[in-house]
Amino acid sequence: MKRIGWKISTLAAALLVILAMAQPTLLKAQAAPPAGNASIHGHVLNPAGFPLTKGEVRLSTDRTSEAKDRKYLYTFPIDANGDYKGSGIVAGTYIVFVFQDDKSLDFNESVPIAKEEDKLVNFDMSRPEYLSKMTPEERKQIEEYKKKNSEVSATNAKIQNLNALLTQARADNKAGNYDSAITAMKQATDTKPDEGILWVTLGDAQLGSGDAAAKAAKAAGTSPTDPAVQQKFTDAATSYKKAADLNAASKKPNPETAGVAYNQLGQAEARLGDAKASSDAYEQAAKAQPEKAGMYYFNEAATLYNSGKLPEAGAAADKAIAADPKKADAYYIKGQALIPQATVDPKTQKIVAPPGCVEAYQQYLELAPDGGHAADVKGILEGIGAPVKSSFKSGKK
Repeated sequence: MKRIGWKISTLAAALLVILAMAQPTLLKAQAAPPAGNASIHGHVLNPAGFPLTKGEVRLSTDRTSEAKDRKYLYTFPIDANGDYKGSGIVAGTYIVFVFQDDKSLDFNESVPIAKEEDKLVNFDMSRPEYLSKMTPEERKQIEEYKKKNSEVSATNAKIQNLNALLTQARADNKAGNYDSAITAMKQATDTKPDEGILWVTLGDAQLGSGDAAAKAAKAAGTSPTDPAVQQKFTDAATSYKKAADLNAASKKPNPETAGVAYNQLGQAEARLGDAKASSDAYEQAAKAQPEKAGMYYFNEAATLYNSGKLPEAGAAADKAIAADPKKADAYYIKGQALIPQATVDPKTQKIVAPPGCVEAYQQYLELAPDGGHAADVKGILEGIGAPVKSSFKSGKK
């Protein structure tokens, strides 16, 4: 590739243009170029050896005019990958220039293009001939630019790999492939151990693995509290705690990450039989995300209810109702938590429900007349002689 008439000052300007990445200026309107059936394409590298991400390639046959007066017959844009292509070229021999911000950066002096040919013309401004024309300071800037871009590229590659692992692990968790998800997320947390969301997803895989193991143990007639099974839940709890702690220690804690981590920790602690730790975790989730407190308090109530902790479940249901009065199942849990306290009137022998119990059941029916517990609630109310809300329609779908 030949070079003619290149000045050091132009090289310096070109370098500054490449490093500054300034916006291109508008070109003056030109007459339409003659139409032909040949084409051209290629790739352009800047002096640092990276793709030139913007600019244009211009074709001219003018070898005598000054640069400012030179006419360009064809102009084709360079894309974000450093590639360019153009068609409609009349066969001939051209000088092919690389421009950026209306400044000529490089050129090929004599490029013959035949009729119907698709000519390949690449530009590599990192070639020794090009770099040798630069001052030591310009070359130093190029090296700093290369180093910075290499670091950015390495970081981007790392992030892309982590995102791929995270996406795959989430898909595996959804499909029940917990061992595969655990393997992926252990690799991810080893690579970037300070990222909370990675630990959340690892915890989800460990929790899912524990649930699957517990289910298999029950089916086999063995204990779901076997140490090997419980260890999976312990591992999950550890991962969720790690996620919450990392998020809290970060410069900008993410409320959603905190809420999810504590919510999942509540489930893991419940599997381990620690109702107090489970409740504490749900409370932390509600504190982290007040706008989702209704959901977190309900999860606390459901977990406690499933664990047989009825008084605690009722208290959590009250908090869920206060945060979200439209949460029907919270009223059901409240009613279920209270009904064991019912007494029998010694004179009438009728069942007397404790305060708030009937109202909770009735409110459940009001909100979910066709809900999953509607028939049971109707039977309980009728059994204790309490009125059933008229809006409830048995069997309505």
